[in-house]
Order: sequence, then structure tokens, then C-alpha cells
Amino acid sequence: MKIEFAPINIPLRRRIQTFAVLQWIFTFLFLGQCCLIVLLLLIFAGYWYIAAVYSVWLYLDWETPNQGGRRSEWVRKWTIWSYFRDYFPIHLVKTADLDPQYNYLFGFHPHGVLVAGAFGNFCTETTGFQKLFPGLTSYLCILPMWFKLPIYRDYIMCAGLVSCVKSSVSHILSRRGGGNVVVIVIGGAEESLDARPGALTLKTLNRKGFIKLAIKCGAHLVPVFSFGENELFNQVNNPKGSFLRATQEQLRKIMGFTMPLFHARGVFQYSFGLLPYRKPIYTIVGKPINVQQNHTPSSEEIEALHTKYIEALNKLFEEHKAQYGIPEKDRLLFS
Repeated sequence: MKIEFAPINIPLRRRIQTFAVLQWIFTFLFLGQCCLIVLLLLIFAGYWYIAAVYSVWLYLDWETPNQGGRRSEWVRKWTIWSYFRDYFPIHLVKTADLDPQYNYLFGFHPHGVLVAGAFGNFCTETTGFQKLFPGLTSYLCILPMWFKLPIYRDYIMCAGLVSCVKSSVSHILSRRGGGNVVVIVIGGAEESLDARPGALTLKTLNRKGFIKLAIKCGAHLVPVFSFGENELFNQVNNPKGSFLRATQEQLRKIMGFTMPLFHARGVFQYSFGLLPYRKPIYTIVGKPINVQQNHTPSSEEIEALHTKYIEALNKLFEEHKAQYGIPEKDRLLFS
């Protein structure tokens, strides 16, 4: 394989952008393990009392990720996130006003490999979420396992990340006065296994739990489609029925998550590595679907709203796909 090296005379701003994304990749893949190792080293190095104090804090604070988290506007406005945004770049596009007197459940599609668009738009303030949607506060839901890692959990909560368990989502969407937005990546880990350039398959047909939650809480539904999310990484070929795919699916069933074997470019060369490609991301926030609260929704009510949501998502995609480089003949595939 011929290696394509990066030019030496790259502008400093672009180098900082690369560093910003590199630290994000490191945070996602390795920081949690590093934090755990640090805690263990404190114990073995004789500083057990520091670990003991933190353990007491962890015990007392255990439910915080399920109760709205502990966001920090200071962290969300770090300058490094502006460089992170500009690396791709990431854009947030509004199609309708959202009344802050209501709570909203954003269904984010597609998952991609590392949901860079969801993080950039809803966990930082660099793409102007609060300016586009004044009065609204966003929370991005992720797997609860990430909040079991000491120290790491406290850091990611600062960005507005919360657990995706039902009690966590309900806690936010049931707040009186409105103004809260819960962002759920509907396709989840299963969809990430199909994330590769050109992929348009969404795992949505059997995902109805978020519909039920929206009805129970009376939260309006908003479809969100992020163009470019699947273009950031290549993935090792893993067709259904292959040994790799079977292993990944088994890991997902046992652990609740799986990791696509992805690759793209490196820091000093463009031929291989874990950095995403510099591909633009356009995250389109659709029009809200009004939801009437019902604490005991019937199966028919859930099915009807789910169908309405799928139709709205498909319409959102069709209305914007030509503008963002999707051929007219291409269609979303729902599975």
C-alpha cells in the first residue's frame, strides 16, 4: 500500500484542528481506561486515602447521570471545540422554531461510527445550538456503562452527556416549564456496524421505546438527520453472516455495546489511522411532531406515532438530500 503523507507546510490552524479531533478520539476510546488506571495507581502508590474519598463521592453521586447529569457551560464552550467543529466542519441547520415552553425528544440519525455530529452540535456550543434554539438545553444520551468509569464519568457529564436508561430520559422530559431537549441516537450500537460511506440503512422499525417515552412525558418529537455522519470512517468488511459480524453482535448482546473495526486517516499521513476524514457534517433539525401526553399509551397509539415519525424523518431526508450530495435515486432504508 502506498502511503500518502501530509504536506509539511500545513497551516497551524489545521494542525490544531487535527489535535482537537485526536484528543476527542482518545477521550472516546482510551480516557476511561486511563482514569481507572490512575485510581488504581493512587491506591498502590500509597495515596489510598485520595481513592477512598473519591469512592465515597462516587457512591453518593452514583445516580447523577440518571438525574440530568452535571453539565458545565464552561467546558462546553472550550476553545478546543471550535477547532473540533472546523476540522470537518460541522454545521447545525434549523428548519423550524421550537417553543421553549415544551420539552423535546430529538431522534438523531444515523449513528455513524462515533456520532461526531451529535457530539459537536449538542455537547458543545460551537455550532450555535442555544442561539438557534433560545431557551432550550440539550442533553445527549449514551450507554450507562460509560458512567461506571471513575473520574471519566465526571468529565463527560460536563458536556451534557446523560445515561440513556428510561428513568434518565423520563427525569429530563418530565421537568415542568419545558426548555429541555433529550437527544437519542435511535439506531444505537447495532446501526454503527453498518456505518460506512454511502450507507443509508437506519435501524428504526423496531425502535419504539423512545416513542412510548415521548407519549408518557408529553414531549414533542423532532427528527434529526445528520448528512455526512457515515462518511467519516471506513469499516472492516463485516457482512451479515460473517464471523466478524457474528462476534460483534454477540458482544452487543452480552455487553450492551459493540465497537466497529473502523479506520480512516492518521495524523501525519492520509492512508490509514483512527482519525476521521475531513468530510463536512450537516445536521438538519426537522419540524416538531406534537405529542399529547398519555401515561398509559396503547400499542395502537405508539404504532401510529411511530409511523408518523418515520414519515417525517423520510420527508426531512428527501427535502435536503440533493443539497448535501445524495443522488436523487438514493433512498433511506428502514430495518
